[in-house]
Amino acid sequence: MAITNANNTLKRLQNRYRLVVMNEDTYEEVVAFKLSRISVYISLSVLFVVLVGLTVALIAFTPLKLYIPGFGDARQAQEYQNLKVKADSIEQSLIYKQQYIDNVQKILKGDMLKQDTTRLKLRDAEKSND
Repeated sequence: MAITNANNTLKRLQNRYRLVVMNEDTYEEVVAFKLSRISVYISLSVLFVVLVGLTVALIAFTPLKLYIPGFGDARQAQEYQNLKVKADSIEQSLIYKQQYIDNVQKILKGDMLKQDTTRLKLRDAEKSND
């Protein structure tokens, strides 16, 4: 029973078909193909593998890979981290200088400053550098 089913399936795959493209106005045969199901399956499989291979090659050998998360090089990630730290320290420095300028302006205008008994909130790294 199983052998006959396998034989029938194999025969169906090997049956030859003719695909004809005809001119609609003159009914002239433009192109004709002799195909079988197995040849169509193989052709589509090969086309799929080639397209996947081309896509992988395009991503692997061009700068497109940098758009995929995790494919950036380590040097670039370290440089990004260093720039982030520098930007944060510049921002903190700007905040402290702005506080100083605001206090100087208040003193020059004659405004009385409140006597503050609390300390400035400085980061630990900046305290050790001073």
